[in-house]
Amino acid sequence: VQLQACGGGLVQAGGSLRLSCVASGTIFRNNVGGWYRQAPGKEREVVARITTGGNTNYADSVKGRFTISRDNTKNTVYLQMNNLKPEDTAVYYCALGRHFGILGSSLGSWGQGTLVTVSS
Repeated sequence: VQLQACGGGLVQAGGSLRLSCVASGTIFRNNVGGWYRQAPGKEREVVARITTGGNTNYADSVKGRFTISRDNTKNTVYLQMNNLKPEDTAVYYCALGRHFGILGSSLGSWGQGTLVTVSS
């Protein structure tokens, strides 16, 4: 399984970015997906997750600002990030797995990470 993430960049506080993660080498629709992030000096944390059926859940810190979605026809998971804050600065990783017990672990699949920098 290969995951290719893109869409990161530098944005001012209050701005928006959309991250994309394209998967190959797996039957995408059978996998749950997620986005994680790791800020400098901090541990990696879950940002948002999505089931095969499109149900979603979010970290409290991003609820109401971020939206995770998927397009099974394009083998892609998205993360729309609005009203970005400096504390959202991190490397963002996409992840895929057969179920949430695997997602985000060494048993799941990870993208290479894309850097999001939010300036104040």
